[in-house]
Amino acid sequence: MREIRVKGASSLCSSTTLCDEETHVPQSDLVNDEHNSSVGAKVTPEIEMKYVHRVYDAIAPHFSSTRFAKWPKVAAFLSSLSSGSLVLDAGCGNGKYSGLNPDCFFIGCDISHPLVKICVDRGHEVLVADAVNLPYKTGFGDAAISIAVLHHLSTECRRKKAIEELVRVVKKGGLVLITVWAVEQEDKSLLNKWTPISEKYAEEWIGPSSPRECSPSSFKLESIPETEEHSSGHAKGFKESSIWRFQETTVQSEDDSVASNDARDVNNQQEYFVPWHLPYHRAEVSGASASALANGLAKKDDKKGAVVYNRYYHVFSEGELER
Repeated sequence: MREIRVKGASSLCSSTTLCDEETHVPQSDLVNDEHNSSVGAKVTPEIEMKYVHRVYDAIAPHFSSTRFAKWPKVAAFLSSLSSGSLVLDAGCGNGKYSGLNPDCFFIGCDISHPLVKICVDRGHEVLVADAVNLPYKTGFGDAAISIAVLHHLSTECRRKKAIEELVRVVKKGGLVLITVWAVEQEDKSLLNKWTPISEKYAEEWIGPSSPRECSPSSFKLESIPETEEHSSGHAKGFKESSIWRFQETTVQSEDDSVASNDARDVNNQQEYFVPWHLPYHRAEVSGASASALANGLAKKDDKKGAVVYNRYYHVFSEGELER
């Protein structure tokens, strides 16, 4: 059904309605089509390409070595699922949650090929995929998780699309758990270590291909009281999380916002670069780090003996995830 042709060769395909090349929508058409928000949300902004995708590809082995502790809230959620449940992990990283419940089946995906390779080497069922375009059938899973992923999407349109994808791939009556970083930090000194996004990045961040707003969502959120006590020590003050149960068009949201109101940033700043320090002894064996230093994506910190990468974060304000 497919024929491989040399890139750049003249089109010889007789089926103009089926050929990928013939039906490809030019980037200019996508960015000028204000009504096609769903397609527009799938266009990855440059700031995510640079400061999320390329960074995690470069730091994958070191990042993985630091990611082994299971957050209690996530572990409790996965342990509560019925035997035989199929769990979809969107943005699985190094796969630390895959197999946590031995009675469930896990399928993970991540945009970073090096992280997916780590998962494969550990024997997990994984594939490379984008959170805003999950490669699963509608109603495929019994549950889905998105752990510390949504805050790496740089526009409201893309964040909403990622949530809609989680809704789509989980069957009626299924569950979705989402966690994100919060603006309200119990340890206010953390904000001093983050770099607020400056005007320098405004064009590639917002830009015509990255609309800040989407059309209204097709599902609703209904709050229910918090009943569990937050017990995650190292994650305390970092995450606002929600467990959603999907039944037709009504969503029940269990808000687990762990941050205090008095820690809100006075300037309402929510876009940050958060540094990742890759030690020299690890960076020396990484060709990606040498390239990153050469093109300005990373810089050296001789005092700390590390190559420093900036990761893009949209940190959520209280109630934003629920809305």
